[in-house]
Amino acid sequence: MIKVIEAKTNDDFSLDLKFSDGKRKCFDVKPYLNYEVFKPLKDLKYFKRVKIAFGTVQWTDEQDISSETLYLESKEIRNNETILNRLNAHLEA
Repeated sequence: MIKVIEAKTNDDFSLDLKFSDGKRKCFDVKPYLNYEVFKPLKDLKYFKRVKIAFGTVQWTDEQDISSETLYLESKEIRNNETILNRLNAHLEA
């Protein structure tokens, strides 16, 4: 089973993740924010309290997203890619 071993939050409500297979990916949490359980994550200060627990990401009120979902729905981050590059690409799309 693939596990999350690193997680960094971004101000655009995305997560930069590193998985146990070495891949780095970016997961967009925004589509989940209207689900009742995830509504507290709309508060950026709370969103930034993410931690690694049981091989996935979790917040202090125990909201979590399965590592499988994170892995399958994330976009791979190339080694030289930065969040600024990703934002620019998103704006151009």
